Amino acid sequence: MASSRDRQRKLARAKLDRQMARRAARVRRRRQIQAGIGAALVLALIVVGSAWALGAFDSDPTENTAADEVCLWTPQDATGNSNLKDVGTPATTGLPTEGTRAMTVTTDQGAPITASLDLASAPCAAASIAHLASRSFYDNTKCHEITAEGALRCGDPSGTGLGGPTYSFFDENVPTAPEPSPSASPAPGQPPAYPKGTVAMIANPPGANGSQFLLFFKDFNPAKPVYPIVGKVTGGLDVLEKIGALPTVDNGNGAKVKPKTDVVIKSLTVGEPATGASAPAPTGSGAPASPAAN
Repeated sequence: MASSRDRQRKLARAKLDRQMARRAARVRRRRQIQAGIGAALVLALIVVGSAWALGAFDSDPTENTAADEVCLWTPQDATGNSNLKDVGTPATTGLPTEGTRAMTVTTDQGAPITASLDLASAPCAAASIAHLASRSFYDNTKCHEITAEGALRCGDPSGTGLGGPTYSFFDENVPTAPEPSPSASPAPGQPPAYPKGTVAMIANPPGANGSQFLLFFKDFNPAKPVYPIVGKVTGGLDVLEKIGALPTVDNGNGAKVKPKTDVVIKSLTVGEPATGASAPAPTGSGAPASPAAN
C-alpha cells in the first residue's frame, strides 16, 4: 500500500510540475509577445517621428493645372451660323504670356501693314490670331468695313460681320473708361482709349471674340470702350490711312461702311514670340500709343 501511495504522490507531483512548467511557459510567451509588441511600437513611433520630421506627412501641393490653362475657348455651333468656319482650336496651355509677336497683313492696297501683338496684355487674342493665321484663315479675305469710328474691320471671311471660327473667347485688355466731362463726354486733354494705329478685337455679340479685328487709322475715344486691345501698328500706317480714306457704299443693311473698292488681305502671318524685344518704330504718318492696361 505504501508503495502505491508513493507512486500516486509521485504522479501527482509530476502532474503539478508539468502544470507549473506549462504555466511558466505561457507567462514567458506572454511577456515575450508584450515585449515584442512594445519594441514594435517604439520602432514604429521612431519611424513615424522621423518621417514626420522629414515632412512625409505634409500634404502634397495640389497640381494647379488651372494656372497652366492660359485661355478658355468656348465652342460655337456652326449649325446655327453658317458663317462660322471650323479650323480647329488653339491650345489652352503653354501659350506665351510675355513679349510680343509680329503680325504682317499684306493687302492689295500697297505695302504690308505690320503690327506688334501684346502677349502680356492679350495672350488669348494673340494666340487666336496666330492659330488662325497658321490655318490661312485670313488669306484672300476682304476687310468688309471702314467704320465710322475710324477703323478698318477685317477678319471675317463671310464679309457679313457674323463670321469667324467655331470658338470664341472672352474680352481681355479693354481700356478703362475715361473720366467724363460735365457733358458726359471724355474730358478734353485725355489720351484716346484707341490711339491711331491700335489693333483691337471686335465681336458680335460683344465679349464673344473670334477672328475679327480693327485697325484704327485715327484716334477714337468713346465714353465707354468695348474693344479689347491686342496690339499696335508698327509699319504701314500710311497705307492704313489711305485705305481709311476710300469711299464707302451701303453694306446692304443700311450702313454706308463697305469699301467701294475691295480691300483684300492677300495674306496674314504671325511670327514667333519675341520676349524682351522692343517693337520696331512705326512707319508712315502717326504712331500709336502703347496698348492701354486693363
